[in-house]
Amino acid sequence: MRGETEIVRNFLLHTLQLQSWEKTVDCYSPGQGLMPASFKIRAVPLDDNNEAFEEVLDPDFGESAIGRVAPVDSGLWWIILLRAYCKITGDYALQERVDVQTGIKLILSLCLSDGFDMFPTLLVTDGSCMIDRRMGIHGHPLEIQALFYSALRCSREMLVLNDGSKNLLRAINNRLSALSFHIREYYWVDMKKINEIYRYKTEEYSHDATNKFNIYPEQIPSWLVDWIPEKGGYLIGNLQPAHMDFRFFSLGNLWAIASSLTTPKQAEGILSLIEEKWDDLVANMPLKICYPAMEDDEWRIITGSDPKNTPWSYHNGGSWPTLLWQFTLACIKMGRPELARRAIAVAEERLTADKWPEYYDTRSGRFIGKQSRSYQTWTIAGFLTSKMLLENPELASILTCDEDLELLEGCACCLSKKRTRCSRRAAKSHVVE
Repeated sequence: MRGETEIVRNFLLHTLQLQSWEKTVDCYSPGQGLMPASFKIRAVPLDDNNEAFEEVLDPDFGESAIGRVAPVDSGLWWIILLRAYCKITGDYALQERVDVQTGIKLILSLCLSDGFDMFPTLLVTDGSCMIDRRMGIHGHPLEIQALFYSALRCSREMLVLNDGSKNLLRAINNRLSALSFHIREYYWVDMKKINEIYRYKTEEYSHDATNKFNIYPEQIPSWLVDWIPEKGGYLIGNLQPAHMDFRFFSLGNLWAIASSLTTPKQAEGILSLIEEKWDDLVANMPLKICYPAMEDDEWRIITGSDPKNTPWSYHNGGSWPTLLWQFTLACIKMGRPELARRAIAVAEERLTADKWPEYYDTRSGRFIGKQSRSYQTWTIAGFLTSKMLLENPELASILTCDEDLELLEGCACCLSKKRTRCSRRAAKSHVVE
C-alpha cells in the first residue's frame, strides 16, 4: 500500500522456497504444501574457521511451536497476500511463474485431499490458526473456513488454465459452492435461528431432518439468550455433530464479510451486531478476539488451566488492536466506514501512550495484557493499514471478493444421477437472501 512492493515480492518468494524444506516431528513429515508459521534469521559459518558467515532463514513448521501444532492458516494467508500483491502492482507474471503455480497447487492439495469428513469445511486440530493455543476450537473453526474460502477464491483467479489445472479448478468450484452453502446455512445464528434451535427435536434419522447435526437445545448458553440482539446476527465459531460453539470470533466473522462467504444480508447483520454490542466487543480497545471468555470449570477443562489464556486475557476474550484492519476492511466493503473510524478513534487514544501492546486484558480491555509485548509489529501495522484504507478505500478491493452468484447455482449433486436428495434446494431461498 506504501508502494514498497519489492519487500512483499521478496517475502512471497522466500517463504515459497521454505515450503519445500524438510519438516519432521518424531520421524513423521506433514504434507509438502505446508507453509511455515514463522522464520528466524540464522548466521551460518561459510568455513571451518568461523571467520565468514552467511544469513539463512530458519523456518518453523510447527516442530518448534508450543504444542507442536502445524499452522493451517499460513498457506491460506500466503495465497491471499499473493493475489493482493499482483492486483496492486499489476505484476501478474509473478503468479504465472512455474514455482509459484506449483506452490499454490501444493497448498490446495493439502486442503482438498479426500478424507472421512462428510462436510466441505476443513477439519483441523486446536491451535492451528491465530488462536495457537488450546481454546476448544478443534474441528471446523470459523476462522479457518473463512480463510479457506478466501484462498480458494484467490486461487481460482490466479491458476493458469491448462490441461494440468482443469481438474483442480473443477474441484475448487465444487468446494466453493458447497462451502458457501454450508457456512451460510448452518453457521449463521440470529434471534430467529436460536429460537428454532431452542425448539429442535433430536435423534432424527432421515434425509430431510430439520436438526441435521443432532444439536441438543440445552447447548444454548445462558449468556446468549439475553445477549443476541433483535436485529443482526453472526456466524458461530464451530459446528460438529452434536456441538455448536456459540462464541463470537471476530476474525472469522470479519473475513467472512471480506471474502463474501456470507450473504450481503448476513454481512450487514454482523456489523449491526458489533455496533449493538459495542461495549462488549470494542469497549476501551478494539477488538475482542472472541466473546465471551471461558471461566471457572469451563476454562480449566477446555484450556487445561492455561495460565496465559485466563478469563478475559490473550486468546480467551482478550482485545487485539491488530484486528482493526480486518474490521476496517469489512466496514469499507459494506459501506460503513464510520464504524471503523469510531473504533480507530478509541484505539488512537491509548496505543501510543501504551507503547503499542500486542493485546489488552479484562472484560472491557482496560489493562495492557499481563504478558503483552510492547511495540508489537502487527499492532502498529494493523493501525496504520486501517488509517490508509480509510484514506484510500479503493485499496480494499485487493483483499476483498465480490459475491459470486454462479457459486449458488453450482452443486456437485447435480452431476450424479444416483443422488436424488439435496438439502441445498430446499434451503436455497434462504441462502440467497
